[in-house]
Formats: sequence, C-alpha cells, structure tokens
Amino acid sequence: MPTYHIEMMEGRTVEQKRKLVEEITRVSVEVLGGSPEYVDIVITDIKRENWATGGKLWLERE
Repeated sequence: MPTYHIEMMEGRTVEQKRKLVEEITRVSVEVLGGSPEYVDIVITDIKRENWATGGKLWLERE
C-alpha cells in the first residue's frame, strides 16, 4: 500500500489532521484495495518563514 508524504504550513489542528488522514486512508483503500492498516501518512508542518511562493516568504504575506 502507499505511503503519503504531506507538507503543509503549520497551523492546522489535530482534529483537521485526523480528518485528513482518515479521508486519505478511506479513499486509498476504496481506489487501490488493500487494508487501512497498510496506508502510511507522514505529515510535515512547515513554518511560514520556511515556505516561499513567487519570491516571497509566506511569513511576509500575513
């Protein structure tokens, strides 16, 4: 089964992350088959000061 690596800016709640991993797991099993126990998801929270888009740090966009 798959391993997903998700990078996103910090600030999501544990409940939001819980819902995200539940849904990714559900859809993976629905589409690929297999068992939920074998779907791995790694979430990396990245500080806004370490993420840039269009030449600007997200910290500066606030």
